[in-house]
Amino acid sequence: MTETLAPQTARVRPALDGVPETLLWTLWNRACEARRPDAVLHDPLAIRLVDTLDYPFEEKLGPPHPLFAQTQGLRSLCFDRSVANYTARRPDATVVALGEGLETSFWRVDNGRLNWLSVELPEGAELRGRLLPEHPRHRIIPKSVTDLSWLDAIEDPSRGVIVTAQGLLMYLKPAEVREILAACAERLPGGVMVLDSMPRWVTKLTREGKLKIGKLTIPPMHWSMAPDERAKLHSAHPSIAEVRAVRLPPGRGALGKLVQHQYRIPVYRSFAPAVTLVRFK
Repeated sequence: MTETLAPQTARVRPALDGVPETLLWTLWNRACEARRPDAVLHDPLAIRLVDTLDYPFEEKLGPPHPLFAQTQGLRSLCFDRSVANYTARRPDATVVALGEGLETSFWRVDNGRLNWLSVELPEGAELRGRLLPEHPRHRIIPKSVTDLSWLDAIEDPSRGVIVTAQGLLMYLKPAEVREILAACAERLPGGVMVLDSMPRWVTKLTREGKLKIGKLTIPPMHWSMAPDERAKLHSAHPSIAEVRAVRLPPGRGALGKLVQHQYRIPVYRSFAPAVTLVRFK
């Protein structure tokens, strides 16, 4: 799908800090990866967004990092494929992307029939609305994901719903994560949720203010989940039918193989996103 950004008269300066500012780091990594001729993720919109924003990406976030860029590309591709797999079976489904920031998944996976809801904090939603192309099947909901009224915006859950939470839940409190899972299980029968999680040592460093990317201090993370703890998600609600790992796609070179198979090697297990699919009865 070929898309252009919303028209701008000048470069856009994002007014973000705290957790919303992290959306610029994920965007930077996707764009850096997408610029490569052998990129694992085709994302021309990410490149155009970086070129449009008046933000010192390299000065603030550091130069392109081969591990971060490829890992982010693979993580986004992993979520894309999960959405595509679900909508292949239920082409009229609704995709609800929680805390989406400036992700451009809609334009990468749209099948011409699905509906897309992007739930984002007001400051991120405003930026998303200013920059990304308008589309009649793409709607932005400017509110916190913990305000569960976003579930009311799903017009016909019987057509199928897939909820994505990429790079989000770790910033919420454990009780909030559990509440979101329970609400989805209660109200979205036949639906699924795809999420990623971080290990405890990473979340601990963020709470101590010790984890930095370039000059950006990563905001405190509160929820963590080790890969072997996935089964605990069943306890959030009786209607959770399945919880399983989603493996990252094959990457590029030795680094890509390490990222893909890190779950097999205990010492590397915590160095790549742990992606999980939760299916509702």
